[in-house]
Order: sequence, then structure tokens, then C-alpha cells
Amino acid sequence: MRTADLFDTSLADALRGSGLTVLPRFALSFEQGLLEEVGRVAREAPFRHMMTPGGQPMSVAMTNCGTAGWVTDRSGYRYEPLDPQSARPWPTMPHAFASLAGQAAARAGFGTFEPDACLINCYVPGARMSLHQDRDERDFGEPIVSVSLGLTATFLWGGARRADRPLRIPLSHGDVVVWGGPGRLMFHGVAPLPDGWHERLGRRRINLTLRRAL
Repeated sequence: MRTADLFDTSLADALRGSGLTVLPRFALSFEQGLLEEVGRVAREAPFRHMMTPGGQPMSVAMTNCGTAGWVTDRSGYRYEPLDPQSARPWPTMPHAFASLAGQAAARAGFGTFEPDACLINCYVPGARMSLHQDRDERDFGEPIVSVSLGLTATFLWGGARRADRPLRIPLSHGDVVVWGGPGRLMFHGVAPLPDGWHERLGRRRINLTLRRAL
């Protein structure tokens, strides 16, 4: 977990045994490669605001890379091997993404992790992600690895029910969170992103969510 000088002790105590691990600045040594690859993926499969099954556009713009990509539309939430906009396979998973995810999962105690899908979210001020579970993957025994780049956001870590009050965890550029085991199906989200400026990404937050989908 995050060390005491960087992470509030009471919050660390609250997370103990929850299945969530916070790795502060863990991605900074990968920074240049990650940003370059995000740019490559976005050129091949541009960010877009997907539609929820209820017909509402998401405030967060998304794209994917890997064997399958997470999509949502009137038909529901699911993974698809082809980008619906281009009918072509999603961009390949960058080595930098997979390597970071494997190392972070191992540091969090989840052993070998080889993601086959990465959902890339682009937040601008005001964008948010409501509390939800990641349950479209085939194997809930695999962890989720989430990488924060750009503006600082507040990660919401809830419970087994949507109504459970979430913990509020600030995540800055380079921070990585990993969850699995007892926390694999906990509700989680992101509070509305406050305005600000980041030297590399401007008024944006990029989030990489790496998963074993298939």
C-alpha cells in the first residue's frame, strides 16, 4: 500500500484486506513510452464518447487496444474483437502497457498477470465515471490494473453494493492501483474531474485500465 508519508494512515487502514493496492508513482519510469503508445493507439482508433444502453453519451471519451475492446451501446456492455467505428481489429497491446501491468500486479501480490485488453479513458474537467463493477470479463480471478496519467483525480472505492459509501482516494500522474481477490467485484468510479493543468497532458487525465478479458 501507499507509504505513510504519501498516503493517509486512516485510509491505508481502511483499505487493508480490501483487495485494493495503491502504488504511488509506480508508472513514472514508463511515462514516455506510455504517452507515445497512447498517441499511437488514438491515431489508429480515435477516442469517442460511447453510448450507454440507456441511450446517454458517456462523459469520458474512450478507445481500446489489445485482443478485444470494451464497448457499450444500445445492445449493452461487452468486449468486441473489432472496433465498431472501423470494423478493423483494435490496435495491438503495447509492450510498455503489458509490462507495467504485469509488474504492478506482481507488486500487489497477484503473481503472473498478462492482460489482453486495455480500455483507455480520456477525462476532461467535469467528466466522471459513476460507481460500477467490472464484470464483463470471463475470469474474475484475474486482477484489474489501473494507471493514472495527467490531472489528479479522485478514485471512488466502494463496496459490494452500489449504495455502500465509497472511500475517496486521490490519484496523481504515475499512480497505479491494482484490485482483485476479495475486491475484484467491488463498486468503483471516478468523481468529476476538477479543472487544472498538467505539464504533459494539459487539461486532461488519461487512464489505462488493463484486464484479462477473454
